[in-house]
Amino acid sequence: MKIGELAKLTGCSIQSIRFYEKEHLLSTPPRSEGNYRLYNRKNLEQLIFVKHCRNLDITLVEIKQLLDLNQSPETQCEDVNHLIDEHIKQINLRMTELKKLKGSLTDLRSKCRDNQTVKNCGILQDLLTKPSD
Repeated sequence: MKIGELAKLTGCSIQSIRFYEKEHLLSTPPRSEGNYRLYNRKNLEQLIFVKHCRNLDITLVEIKQLLDLNQSPETQCEDVNHLIDEHIKQINLRMTELKKLKGSLTDLRSKCRDNQTVKNCGILQDLLTKPSD
């Protein structure tokens, strides 16, 4: 199948497919006589795997690690577990940071009433007078 069909089957853009191929997350497909890339079932499965990982916010480096680990099916999966555990830790950290950010924005929003002129906007006054953290 050509790249357009692969894109349609996976919902992935052509540019993303080429990027993942360049990053060695997809096997390089053979080319036709007309120099078109000809993707196969293996490429489709690889792309579905990469897209699933990206939907889980797994980084490209982590995806490469998972792909490498998958090449050794008889080894213990402790490295896979460790990678996912670390990813969970990072998500928890980001969630804590986002909660702080939400609190700051909520506090800032409380400084200005509706039907107020910009001249008297408490939000703008606060932003102009307080240094950022």
